This record gives sequence, structure tokens and C-alpha cells, in this order.
Amino acid sequence: MKAAVLLSGGIDSTTCLAIAIKKFGRENVVAVSIFYGQRHARELSSAKKVVEYYGVNHYEFDAAQIMSYSNSALMNSSTKNLEPTTYGEQVKKNPRVETYVPFRNGLMLAMAASFVDGIFNGTDAEIFIGVHQDDSAVNAYADCSEEFINAMNDAVNVGTYGKIKIVAPFLGMTKADIVKIGLELNAPYNLTWSCYERGEIPCGKCATCRDRAAAFAANGVNDPAL
Repeated sequence: MKAAVLLSGGIDSTTCLAIAIKKFGRENVVAVSIFYGQRHARELSSAKKVVEYYGVNHYEFDAAQIMSYSNSALMNSSTKNLEPTTYGEQVKKNPRVETYVPFRNGLMLAMAASFVDGIFNGTDAEIFIGVHQDDSAVNAYADCSEEFINAMNDAVNVGTYGKIKIVAPFLGMTKADIVKIGLELNAPYNLTWSCYERGEIPCGKCATCRDRAAAFAANGVNDPAL
């Protein structure tokens, strides 16, 4: 059995990588990172540091062209500003948050499935993705929901003759739950990046910065990246 982890360089995907390595051994795990024109491209630098820490093979792909038509606030080319509020507060004003990138997770999972089926040459494999309850709460990100992941898993499994399945170990969990697991696995959170801004230090105000801070606080520890 082989595994590929969609690695953004943030907490959730880094914890996924730690889990996959523990389950299959680093020699059977690869990391996949995708540039899609995101304003916080610094996260990919963090992904590189994480894979160097673990010593697994790392593959990077570019989906920026197809995503370039999106005016999501998460895109580097966007005319929108990031809202310094929680997802819950944003959804009260607009059911589709400004940082939603159209079908991003669907595209990434499809790209990963094609890549994994090729590189592992038909061997049974799992694709890990770090979506969790906080992202799908109030339907802020529809492509992080259990319904969406299950549908994508069905499609990927059928399309790869039953060889590949999607694993989302954090469905139903909060980011605080994820941090707890990662701390137990000694995940290198000091190397990760979550902020949606472009600065050298986290802004502390965007929704993902707020979620990250709350997750570490809930576990009674300081964020090692600060």
C-alpha cells in the first residue's frame, strides 16, 4: 500500500503527513503540493521544509492557469481584501466566503488521483487530505464537507478501477483536535505556515490565523512557529 498527502504547508496537511508516515513508513509516502496562484504562496516554502524534515519525496504541480479566472480573495490577482473576521461572522453576511476558491479541493484531488495512479502504477494507494469540521462548519467551504469528500472518493475509486481511495482523517474533528494529534506525533509545527497574508510573519487577524491560535490555546501550548 502506498500513500500520497496533499501538502499545503499548514497544520492540517502536515498532521496528515505525520499520520501517513506512521501508518505506511516514509518509504511508501509521497507529498504533493499544488500552486494555484494563492496570495500566501509562502505556504509552499513551508511544505518544502516539512518534507525535508520527514525525508519523503515531494512533487509540485501548477494549477494557476485554470484558477486564474477566480476572483477569490485568496488569489494573488484578486481585487478583494481579506476580511479580518471568523468564518462564522463572514457567512452571516455572505453564505459563500470570499476566500472560497471554486472547486479547489476537487481539482487538487483529481490531479492527485491521476498522478498517484501513474507513479504507483496501479498499486493500491490512499490520498490524504486534511479537511476538517471547522472548514465545513456553516458551509464556509463546501468542498471540505463530508458529503463532498465522499462523492470525490467514489469518483476517484471508480476511475482508478478500485485502486485509489481518498482518506480524510479529520472529518468531524476540529483544528484543536488535529493539533492534539499532531503534538502526540511530534509534527514539526514550527515549520508550518497558515496565514493568508503575504507578510513575513502571520497577521494574526485573518480567519485561518484566528483558527490556528485558538487550536493551540485549546491544547494549552504556544504556537511553535511564533
